[in-house]
Amino acid sequence: MSMLTAFLSLSAFCLLPETSGRQGRPIPPGIREANKQTNKPLDPPLVGASAPVLDPAKLKQEADELAQLSAGVPSDLERVAKGQLPKDLADKLKRIEKLARNLRNQLTP
Repeated sequence: MSMLTAFLSLSAFCLLPETSGRQGRPIPPGIREANKQTNKPLDPPLVGASAPVLDPAKLKQEADELAQLSAGVPSDLERVAKGQLPKDLADKLKRIEKLARNLRNQLTP
């Protein structure tokens, strides 16, 4: 019985938190600085930085080319279904992809 009492008192002593003057782990200086920066207001937007100027004529030309290339894809796919692979289909699809990406990048911020 005394062995059980000694074991329980030793385990309770080991599990108790340390209360010898320290109040927990010290906070590293980097954490303190980060907490100070957290609620800092954002920098105002730069006045000189504006959206790039769009060229409506170039956008229309690219959109027209994209429409023309896209219109020919269904007929090319019909040929593929019949077993004929158009030689320029891969190049046409790459050009469609490039035009669409360019238009998207120019029109979205």
